[in-house]
Amino acid sequence: MDETNRNWKPATQLVHGGTRRSAFGETSEAIYLTQGFVYESGEAAEARFKGEEPGFIYSRYANPTVDMFEKRMCLLEGAEEARATSSGMAAVAAALLCSIKAGDHVVASRALFGSCRWIIETQMPRYGVETTLVDGRDMAQWEAAVRPNTKLFFLESPTNPTLEVVDIAAVAKIANSIGARVVVDNVFATPLQQKPLELGAHVVVYSATKHIDGQGRCLGGIVLSDKKWIDENLHDYFRHTGPSLSPFNAWTLLKGLETLPLRVRHQTQAAARIADHLAGHAAVERVIYPGRKDHPQADVIARQMTGGSTLICLEVKGGKEGAFRFQNALEIVLISNNLGDAKSLITHPATTTHKNLTDAARAELGINPGTVRLSVGLEDVDDLIEDLERALATVK
Repeated sequence: MDETNRNWKPATQLVHGGTRRSAFGETSEAIYLTQGFVYESGEAAEARFKGEEPGFIYSRYANPTVDMFEKRMCLLEGAEEARATSSGMAAVAAALLCSIKAGDHVVASRALFGSCRWIIETQMPRYGVETTLVDGRDMAQWEAAVRPNTKLFFLESPTNPTLEVVDIAAVAKIANSIGARVVVDNVFATPLQQKPLELGAHVVVYSATKHIDGQGRCLGGIVLSDKKWIDENLHDYFRHTGPSLSPFNAWTLLKGLETLPLRVRHQTQAAARIADHLAGHAAVERVIYPGRKDHPQADVIARQMTGGSTLICLEVKGGKEGAFRFQNALEIVLISNNLGDAKSLITHPATTTHKNLTDAARAELGINPGTVRLSVGLEDVDDLIEDLERALATVK
């Protein structure tokens, strides 16, 4: 039985959507740990390879457990088709590189995860693709960057780590006017709190390692779009380059999806309370949180997001020394560059996720020596506030 009822609410979809049960009628999804599949005859194998008969061929192409994860994510995202990948960066690379060729031009928001900027600034030019970085918040810069050969727009929103928000619908309008595609990294918002496809984006990517797993267990990623784009762009790239997700990781991610609404709701509520508590603290220069009225793009957030975020950006006084003193004094919150985990995590972007950027590039993005990114977990919020207060008391 293949359960793909699109009328279910998200919480129901995330428990039952896309489930493919075997003849044994198992309750939990089966893990099909196989690299290949057998055929009843040579004629059957030929027909399957020709696409004349449905069925699986090789787990690098598709796998029953991975297929369940892809279908469940499609239901949640409102996408026609998806391909699951071995990591979030594999998803980003696949979505971008399958869409372009030498001589094309790509426009991207400058506020990107470090590895994403590497693809835009370093890898693409090596293969003859022109690129331009813009301030994603400024629609005039997107428009001014357009060239006759512009084929792709790329952005993340909210951004990593300073939680800037880009008006996805406005960017999509510009892209549509020139026949370009918009790829959105939606990992910070989660598919529960922002729907890029509904806002006009053409392709959405996730690091499933983050909130979708949400418990620090495995890597994974996914690319979602309409069937035509995946058939014409991603399908062959995916089959021949092999960034496929393992069946075991797909099963783990399916288990993560079952509790995603519960976790994200709790984490978002806790993050909002913590952000309000820390705003104006003597040891904190500034707090950036998408759920606060003082966020610079509060009007855009109100239009395109249904919730705040599980993440908070803080500017701790005392620069790098103050930030390190703060991190080192924490007892509950762990120092780690991951996010969206059941455990609260904190990182210092200037020396971790964005260390390869120049000082000028970090300053342009608002990543200062005292900037820290806090990912709020599932712990009791009062315990977290007490832990943060105690650690901030060490900052001079």
